[in-house]
Amino acid sequence: LTSDLIAGITVAIVALPLAIGFGITSGMSAAAGLTTAIIAGFLAALFGGSKYQVSGPTGAMTVILIPVIQKYGPEAIPALGVMAAVMVVLMAIFKLGAIINRVPWSVVEGFTVGIALVISLQQIPLALGIVKGEGDKSLPVAWHTIQNALHAGLNTTSLLVVVSTLIIKFNFPRFAKSLPFHIPASFVSLLLVTILVKIFSIDVVTIGAIPRSIGTYQTPTFDDFNNLLIPALWIALLAAVESLLSARVADGMAKEEKHFEPNRELFGQGIATLAASVMGGMPATGAIARTSVNVRSHAKSRFASIFHALVLLLIALIAAPLVSYIPTAAIAGVLLGTSYRILNPSSIMESLRTTKPEAATLLVTAVSVLAIDLIWGMAIGIALHLILGRI
Repeated sequence: LTSDLIAGITVAIVALPLAIGFGITSGMSAAAGLTTAIIAGFLAALFGGSKYQVSGPTGAMTVILIPVIQKYGPEAIPALGVMAAVMVVLMAIFKLGAIINRVPWSVVEGFTVGIALVISLQQIPLALGIVKGEGDKSLPVAWHTIQNALHAGLNTTSLLVVVSTLIIKFNFPRFAKSLPFHIPASFVSLLLVTILVKIFSIDVVTIGAIPRSIGTYQTPTFDDFNNLLIPALWIALLAAVESLLSARVADGMAKEEKHFEPNRELFGQGIATLAASVMGGMPATGAIARTSVNVRSHAKSRFASIFHALVLLLIALIAAPLVSYIPTAAIAGVLLGTSYRILNPSSIMESLRTTKPEAATLLVTAVSVLAIDLIWGMAIGIALHLILGRI
């Protein structure tokens, strides 16, 4: 339990800025992201099929949620979450976990690259301190946002906060080597930048007030059932695929002989999304970055993920007023840094030096995810993998 507690605290510190960031980026709120991390993180750990999985709001999920929230508003999320959760639970009942778990690795890597690029583009409005541009796809929105920023005049103060956050985030690990314990660089960069902004009274947008309560029941209304059906299906597929891939990566990192149970993992993710969505949060999925941190922090069992949720709950209840001072530009910096880590350029170059069919599949999947959307990107990648495999 001691090892799991230390891992849980470490993951919670990493999860805090990510949960807040993805909550804001999705179009909901910092409180919604935090609520999702706590409720979904706890329930997925309790009912899921992986010892190491850490669940919560993710960048991939925000990509699907942004256009839905823009069109139907945050009030559509409870119904959307319930619909997606039912689909995920049905996948578990019909034992589809093993099928989804066979997605080719080149497709997985292309999917991951595409997600990292999309998350980066989503941070442009926060980084520039401006309302995001028109459109429902990442590339047009990013382009229109930059045009609007240039027309209005660049917010150099906001950009300075982003750059400062990135400098601290990427350089702190060098100083941390001499420390007897691990402190996540994301947490340190947020803390230091927030203190500097406060001390020098720098005028930047902050997260704002976070309610010191987690989970307010919201009754789902299914007035837009037909319109929400396709987005719900996309969310269900994403929750299933990303969670199973994350659990698969975790087993590989931990050199686990007894692998996770895919169908039980789907059931746990379905329950987590259902509860989070009707309690003021949003649909959740297994988070590869947080799960990796959990394994690297020597987690031994699912208790580490449960502790992570409980530590976040304590932070929300006790330190919410302090969290409200964090600049949104600093959140953008943390998420840009996270995207770079996910992207892992050296790993991409290594993958591109493998066989031509594998490299082609990776590139086409990444471009499709960026230009179209996540699910179609993955579908195109799988189709290309099958076609090239027969040639």
